[in-house]
This record gives sequence, structure tokens and C-alpha cells, in this order.
Amino acid sequence: MKFEISGKNFICDGKEIKIISGAVHYFRNMPCCWSDIFKKMKAMGLNCVETYCAWNMHEKQPGKFCFEGNLDIAKFIKTAADEGLMVIVRPGPYICAEWEFGGLPWWIQTDENMEIRCSNPVYIKHFENYLSHLFDEIRPLLCTNGGPIIMLQCENEYGYYGDDKKYLSYLYDCYRRLGIDVPLFTSDGTSKENLLDGCIDGCFTTLNFGSRVEENFKAHDELYPDSPKMCMEMWDGWFDAWGDKEHHTTSAEAYAKTVDDMLKRGSLNMYMFIGGTNFGFTSGANHYEKFAPDVTSYDYDAVLSECGDITPKYLALREVIKKYTNKELPDIPENRKKKAYGKVMLTESSGIFENLDTLSSPIFSNVPKCMESYGHGYGYIAYRTRLNRDYNNTDLYFESIGDRAQIYINQTLVGIVYINDNELKVSLSAKEGDILTILCENMGRANFGPKMMRKKGIAGRCLLGGKIHFNWDVYPLPMDDLNGIKYSESTPKEPSCFYRGHFNIDEVADTFLYLDNFKKGFIIINGFNIGRYWEIGPQKSLYVPASILKEGKNEIVVFESDGIKGDCYVEFLDYPTLQ
Repeated sequence: MKFEISGKNFICDGKEIKIISGAVHYFRNMPCCWSDIFKKMKAMGLNCVETYCAWNMHEKQPGKFCFEGNLDIAKFIKTAADEGLMVIVRPGPYICAEWEFGGLPWWIQTDENMEIRCSNPVYIKHFENYLSHLFDEIRPLLCTNGGPIIMLQCENEYGYYGDDKKYLSYLYDCYRRLGIDVPLFTSDGTSKENLLDGCIDGCFTTLNFGSRVEENFKAHDELYPDSPKMCMEMWDGWFDAWGDKEHHTTSAEAYAKTVDDMLKRGSLNMYMFIGGTNFGFTSGANHYEKFAPDVTSYDYDAVLSECGDITPKYLALREVIKKYTNKELPDIPENRKKKAYGKVMLTESSGIFENLDTLSSPIFSNVPKCMESYGHGYGYIAYRTRLNRDYNNTDLYFESIGDRAQIYINQTLVGIVYINDNELKVSLSAKEGDILTILCENMGRANFGPKMMRKKGIAGRCLLGGKIHFNWDVYPLPMDDLNGIKYSESTPKEPSCFYRGHFNIDEVADTFLYLDNFKKGFIIINGFNIGRYWEIGPQKSLYVPASILKEGKNEIVVFESDGIKGDCYVEFLDYPTLQ
């Protein structure tokens, strides 16, 4: 396949084409589902799939790369090609995507000389190493090498963030130096300022928006009158944050009209075709005046639901796209099977404090420091100290917290501090010799804006009675290996506990987990972290893919940080509730 840009047009094998694409993130969907998703794309009339790449998943530790499982981007691209789709890749290094730290690895923050998304030499060294490994995976799949990849993006929405043209030029040159010889592009907001700050010489410029096509192309028309017109992110929904009043949705009819208007103008990429799931601790956050951590579901009210089901939006768009294709569309594939496995009693439990030395090894620290300073990126962190004297209604004050802290005296919870509180303090009383424990949760690093570099854990001074209290043991708690936990059937002594149960099934299928009597935490099924839950919603169920279940006996572990509020069970139903 030969793909090129000529004037205002995309040319594929000598013919003008419209790119009709949809966004699918390989890292948010199980590999066994990729082919099903691509078949549904073809049945809707799409000819292309677009994906971001998640640097922080491919390089979880410096210099250690992974391209396996749902990180096998080469397999993802080959599967798309097998289904007859072209591919657009957006490698970053920054992607936003409502993904933890915008796709950047947490560990780059440990270098004091780091400044992200600019011509900082430390940042350049790290992202160039990442891109060289990533491009080794995808270079053979470029259309110039006989593969399906037609374009790559340099950076992402940089016009919203900064104005370092030297950095953007270096990034463009890096792509070319590493053997990327297909067309390159940028995508930005629609204002003239966004475009002028975010564009790069040598890349063609695309836009991101969700409605009002003509209005949003005014600046682009003025600046780039002879360029292809493409909306690289035509938003079909929106993401949810914990505490939102309801799940964000958009009208199928209104979005179908926007797609029709854009196809009259040029090409588009629907963001998202399928959102997928922020498994584990991968969800990001927005942080402006208030911190807004994203929920586990990335359903996005997309064209396909989180579990890959056909939606009214899909059917409406299919009718629109038929007008722009010259062939009959394939039949729509059936939705994947769902099952309700019913209630599962969690009959065993174990408190977190009795397992600290199993889960982690203590690090002595004169004063509490941020999570990153202990070489720790995700999950939780516990700070413990023995008090030297009595305290009576004394304030424990935090200069900065990332993002939520539970304060215990011995095994009694005495208060919770959340980053959005007006005052980051709690009053406590204690006796000489009592153990003060501060359990902090990282709820997701900001993926957009100027607060992306904010640290997690106790990120500033921690004062007890207006003074610095010294001598702490610090326990990093990544929660990625819970095998050593010792369970019993006795009643837990503290709110923060692990609960375990088992259930048998005779057929695996997608299902949805409900935790009506639980408040806040995360869930592990058969060793796989399916994500966070929080009673404040709007998400009330968690998607459980069939591929993590097995016929016969299955194990579920729930970490509940705040204490259960009723009978200790969970329930698997065959439908989701995102509210």
C-alpha cells in the first residue's frame, strides 16, 4: 500500500480517499477481543483504526520494556490489517487519554532536573530511548514497508500545554532519524493560538473537537487553506470522574450529524470507537482548582460500549457512513456473551496492618517524603511512627497530600484527609507509645495541564502539633503481589482490610461486578487487578472480561480501605450500571 498527502487530499494507491477511523486503545482492551472490535468497525464502514501508545505500560521500570499480552502493539496492528483496516499510531511520548500521568512513566519524576514536554535533556534522553524500542516494534508495519500504518502523530495537543518549538522540532527529527518515513501530523485544539503553538514544520495539522464543524475549522482554514481537513479526535462522549453526578452521555443523533458534517469536509477519527477499561491503577485525573480522578470505566459513551456491545450511536453512524462508501457493508457481529454468576460470599479477611511486613519492607525516613522518593509509583504507601508523648486534640497537618490519607492511632481510624478538603488536617488524641499510621492512596496522576508533576503520598511537610515529628518507617504498597497475605474467618479489627472469596463457574463469559456493601478500594480476580471502586459513583459496576475467568474455581480479593457497611459479599450480574 502506498499512502501520501497531496495538497488537500489523502492518496492511497493512487486514489483519493476519506479516512473514516475510530480510536481503539490496545492497552484498555483484551487481546482476545481485538478481532471482534475490528470486525464491528468494518461492519460500520470504517477503513482505519487509531491508537495511542502508553509509554508507562511499555516501560514500567527504566530500561525494562514489555510488548506482550495487551501491550503487544505489533499483534494489535497485524490483527487490524487482517481485518482490512489501515492504522494510525499516536506514540506520544505524551498522550493524555485520561490515562495515568498522560502515559508518561512515574519514575521520570525522580530526577530533580526533569521537566516534561520540553527540550529538557533528561526528558529527551528518556523519551528517545522509549521511542527507539517502540519503533522497533512498529517500523516493519509501516505502509512504506508493506504494513498497514499510514501515519504517526508527533506529541499530542501540545498547543494546550506549552510553546517550546525547539522541542517539537527535535521530536519530529527524532521520528525521522529512527526510521519513521510515513506522513507525520499534530492534533490540537481549534483556536489559532493552539494551532500556532502546537504545530511542527513537516507535520500536517489536525484538530480535536466534538461538534460545530464549520465553526471549529475557521482558524485552520485561515492558517492551512491547502491542507487536508481532518478531525483527529471527534469526541463522541466524555469521561467520568469519581463524584460526578452522572455518567456522561451524548445524543446519537447529534453526533451522527457532526460526523456527516465532517465527512462532507474531509476525514475523521472517532474518539472513542470503544473506550475500554482503566484496569488496575491506570486511570488518570484532571487537576485544575480541584482534583478530579477518573473512574475505572472508560466507557466514554463511545460507539461500542465498554464491553464491546453495539449501541444506538453505532447504528446511527452506520447509516451516515453508508452514504460515503461505495460497497455493501458486512453484517454486524453479535455481541459477546454475558453471564450473571450471582452472589459470592467473602468469608475470609485480613487487616492491612498485620500484613505490612508481608506486603513490603520498611524504609527508615527521618520525615515522611513523597511516594516517588522511595522508588514507588502506584497503589498505596503507609507511614508509621511511635509517638514520644501524649497528645490531646492535636492537629496533624499536611502541606500537600497525594491524594487521600487515612490516619490511624494503633488500629483505630481517627480521620481521613482528601486533597480537595479546605484544610488538610485532622485532630487526634493519643498516648505515649501509640503507633501513628498514615495510609496514603495514589488515585491517579494528572494527565492534562500544569499540575501533571504533582507528587503522591506525603508530598510536603507533615506537622504534628505545629512541629516536625521525626523517625518514620515507610512501607511502599504497590499491591501487585498479594500472595503472602494470611487470611482468617475472624472479624477484622480495622477498616482497611483484604477480603477473599471463591466461586465456581462452568462457562466463562463477560460479567459485571457489584459491591453494594463496600465503600472504596480495588478488586483482584485470579491475580488480575480489574480496577478501583468508590461508593460515591457514578460508576456502580466493574467490567470483568471473560478472559480473566476460568472454568472451575476462581478467586476474588477485595481491598476495602474504609470498612464495609453490610454483609460481606459481592455479586456478578450480566449488565453494567454506570449511572
